[in-house]
Amino acid sequence: MRIIINGIYGKMGRMILETAAGFDDLVVVCGFDKPKDVSISTHGPEPLGFKGSPVPVFGSPDGYDGTADVIIDFSHYSAVPGLLGYAASRGIPVVICTTALEDKARAAMAAASDRIAVFNSANMSLGVNVMKNLVSAAAPVFEDSFNVEIIEKHHNSKLDSPSGTALLLADAISDSCSEPRNYVYGRHGREDSIKLTDLGIHSVRGGTLPGEHTVIFAGSDEVLEITHRVFSRRVFAFGALKAAEFVVRKPAGLYSMDDLIAENGE
Repeated sequence: MRIIINGIYGKMGRMILETAAGFDDLVVVCGFDKPKDVSISTHGPEPLGFKGSPVPVFGSPDGYDGTADVIIDFSHYSAVPGLLGYAASRGIPVVICTTALEDKARAAMAAASDRIAVFNSANMSLGVNVMKNLVSAAAPVFEDSFNVEIIEKHHNSKLDSPSGTALLLADAISDSCSEPRNYVYGRHGREDSIKLTDLGIHSVRGGTLPGEHTVIFAGSDEVLEITHRVFSRRVFAFGALKAAEFVVRKPAGLYSMDDLIAENGE
């Protein structure tokens, strides 16, 4: 499987490159990113393109006219619409792992999915997506008598807040309830009472924390907490590669981790 990595100089781009190098049936043919002098540790080929990269790297997708089976994107939300346009024009399936997507990017995904297979998930971890199913099942049971809070923790370089995964979990909870939840982002300056329909979302940033999400269902004299912790970004790299393997076999359309899990369940 020939892979293009969009955002190859980022932490996750480099992790995908290193992880893919350990598989005989995967090859990263190139990357897209802004020129940088970075160190990428891998067992892949000798450096080509910009200094510090073991594969050719192009400043924009238009610079590459070679072949590929799939594109994996871990970049910035502003780069997603342009990448999708390139992928659709070339007929290359794409896995969008970038978070904090705006309406423009989501519209571009919908448009591209008419021509190619597009996979999108706010979190590429299998564990997180199983957790999403767990909180979806729990929310209707507790909605009349339990408060719900989400706490997410990440490294100090993470730009978006709250995390895409926190919003993924919040949406799963809200969609499962008979009445939509009201998202409350922190409570500084708030003096009104907490309602059962409120869903608190709180962000912690520090050090090299790779990622932790906890959903708290707090009732009278009892609390249920569901927590997912990640100890290495390699989890997300494996998930992205699994998604790439899934999407290259699919016709045009929009796919998610739910589709991948359902297929594996069968």
